[in-house]
Amino acid sequence: MATERGKFDPEKLPELDLFGEYDPVRDDPIQSADKLLRHLREWHRELSEQIVSVNREMGHVAAGGNLNSPEVLALREQAHKLRDKRTEVEAEIEAETKQLKALLQGQQKQGRDVSQPAPSAASDKAGLIRVRHPNRDFFLADMFDYALKDDGASMEAPIFTLSTKPDLSIWQWTSKDGNKSVRVAPSVLGRATQHDKDVLIYVVSQLTEALNRGRDDAQHRTVRFTVYDFLVTTNRGVGGDDYRRLQEAFERLAGTRITTDIKTGGERVKEGFGVIDAWRIIEKSRTDERMIAVEVTLSRWLYNAVQAFEVLTIHPDYFRLRKPLARRLYEIARKHCGRQTQWVIGLPLLHEKSGSRGSIYEFHEAIKEIAKTDILPEYRLSVSQAGRVAEVRVTFYVRDPQRLLRGITKRIDKQG
Repeated sequence: MATERGKFDPEKLPELDLFGEYDPVRDDPIQSADKLLRHLREWHRELSEQIVSVNREMGHVAAGGNLNSPEVLALREQAHKLRDKRTEVEAEIEAETKQLKALLQGQQKQGRDVSQPAPSAASDKAGLIRVRHPNRDFFLADMFDYALKDDGASMEAPIFTLSTKPDLSIWQWTSKDGNKSVRVAPSVLGRATQHDKDVLIYVVSQLTEALNRGRDDAQHRTVRFTVYDFLVTTNRGVGGDDYRRLQEAFERLAGTRITTDIKTGGERVKEGFGVIDAWRIIEKSRTDERMIAVEVTLSRWLYNAVQAFEVLTIHPDYFRLRKPLARRLYEIARKHCGRQTQWVIGLPLLHEKSGSRGSIYEFHEAIKEIAKTDILPEYRLSVSQAGRVAEVRVTFYVRDPQRLLRGITKRIDKQG
């Protein structure tokens, strides 16, 4: 599936124009600066995706043992160019962040309410969680959003329960061809949930970023992070209950046992393990029992996926999705659409891939509601009309109208 996750395309480099699609907001410097920052972060995310793609392809080419072949050297040079360009974008983000912070502070001194510099970003659309920290990029020590990653292996199978109540059942999934199977057994606390997966995404993002930058800490399965940074990055609250819920998530992730033979990182591994091997509180607050810093150790299965760059960039608005099913649908769309402009799937197969435990009729109604509210980041979906529910087809297609038009034009040209 590596090619579907975005094979590196050197022809895409000239299209990455820093200000090519930026249209400033006239007569409103704060809105204009905020819009530019969002444009820069999207561009930064695209560059991160390209770096992952070229590193993944370099690993495939170098697997033959010739690390100095012309193809490997060319890919290495492309990776170097991409990293340099991303460094330029990061410098632009830092400069624009400082400018926006100065504008906000200036208006605060004038007594004006500037708590929401981008009202559209904080809107509370049905099915979406309000952005709890709209200014977080401006005030955290690390001002750059990680290009959030999701591992391809756990996107392939619905390992995480969609239930919001403790799921104590043993769950079994086998692919149609019989070559992949997953068995998930919960602990007494229940199976790890779709929202618990935020921890996995955050840790995978840290490791992927370390790999992209060639840091030594990328060679270790254990990642240390501050709880506050995790809560803010994943758009959660920062109260005492949020710290307690995170600890419960750690316990479910470590207690959920998986038996699988899915191939990751060039290895077909059949074994049992937890989603994470271990977690440990490194530091606690002096005033209460809240966690300050923690260490999380990934299972070797998931670590192999990261080391092989079997990851995908996901949109930060993923963390705004309230419903576990909406999050799962976004994952499926992101994995299977790849760089395509649309992807069609039958409702019964989508029901199976989602991991939903409800009937197909209940699933059909839930899908229609998500299509109606139109809340998925990057993608829209439509549901066909059919006499029998088994004949219903669901189409995912990209939101970007220019990209969608290019895709339609390309298909017409091929047919012609």
